[in-house]
Amino acid sequence: MTYDIAIVGGGIAGASLAAAIGGAARVLLLEVEDQPGYHATGRSAAFWSETYGGPGVQPLTTASGAILRDPPAELGGVSFLKPRGELFIATDEDAAALDAFLVEFAESGVVLDRVDPRAMLPGLRPEWTQAVYEPTCQDIDVAALHGAYLALARRTGTTLETRAGLIGAIRIGDAWRLETSAGTFEAGVLVNAAGAWADPVAAMAGVKPLGIAPLRRTMVQLRVDPPMASDAPLVRDGRDRFYFKPEAGGRVWLSPHDEVPDTPRDVAPEDIDVATAIDRFERAVDWRIEAVERRWAGLRSFAPDRLPVYGFDPSAEGFFWFAGQGGFGIQTAPAAAALAAWLLVGGERPDWIAGLDAAVYAPGRLLISPP
Repeated sequence: MTYDIAIVGGGIAGASLAAAIGGAARVLLLEVEDQPGYHATGRSAAFWSETYGGPGVQPLTTASGAILRDPPAELGGVSFLKPRGELFIATDEDAAALDAFLVEFAESGVVLDRVDPRAMLPGLRPEWTQAVYEPTCQDIDVAALHGAYLALARRTGTTLETRAGLIGAIRIGDAWRLETSAGTFEAGVLVNAAGAWADPVAAMAGVKPLGIAPLRRTMVQLRVDPPMASDAPLVRDGRDRFYFKPEAGGRVWLSPHDEVPDTPRDVAPEDIDVATAIDRFERAVDWRIEAVERRWAGLRSFAPDRLPVYGFDPSAEGFFWFAGQGGFGIQTAPAAAALAAWLLVGGERPDWIAGLDAAVYAPGRLLISPP
């Protein structure tokens, strides 16, 4: 079967891109699992923060905000976001980290305010005296967003093949011949949206890997006393050693903000990382932990410069990168998909992504040898 574009990976990256190009090309979406979104997409901490990922990611996040807050009818017309707010906390000893954070985003347009953390988070231990508040932070309904993109992709003609792991890829003439566990396909363009598997997919196609590394991130769900207020903000350590947010029933979702090098696989949490998370949490608040109810882990994949990679590989005909999105692929999905779709199929560039510099995310930047 022959397609214009084959996308490897059915998570938020592949699904959003398929939805963005489905009406302009014959698209095949290949997913190795029974259900798309099983790995990183299904294990997200589920928040939208303009500062998360740093200044290089922020333009993508900010541009995506309008679509996520007020999606078009084709994506359901119901907001994927709910107000949350984000509180960055620090001790006096670490106050310089908050100062640096404010300087880093001073020209971004993101609203950041100095506040008293104890007024916003009852139970915070007394040594946490410094804070910056980001009022625009929102919870994001990841499952609904991913589902909306998959539904739109199907309606516009995308063929979704599950249990279709890529086994081999070879360029023959003007097309890729793709051997998968679901059969053989051909496509003029091969899009690598494989997340933690991005470099192995490239190698399988005879394309030089870019050094996209999977890093393990741990999450735990706690039952605490007193319960965390449902309207409490997402709380992040100013030095990025932990974050936590309220979940249903007064529970807490907590991460030690770990980034442990790992291999592409169905990753599971390690006991030491769970213990680290709990220790850091107990150093921040005086709430009693009644139970660790759930624990899970996911792989966040980063290019060496920690920016996403969007664009055609300059040394491999018909090979397009849509990877290296770290833990920011969900909150940047609308803008990233629109930018990648424009790079893939051309046409008029949408006004709402006109301010994004595609060259910043081009794969060629990672193929240039250092002096």
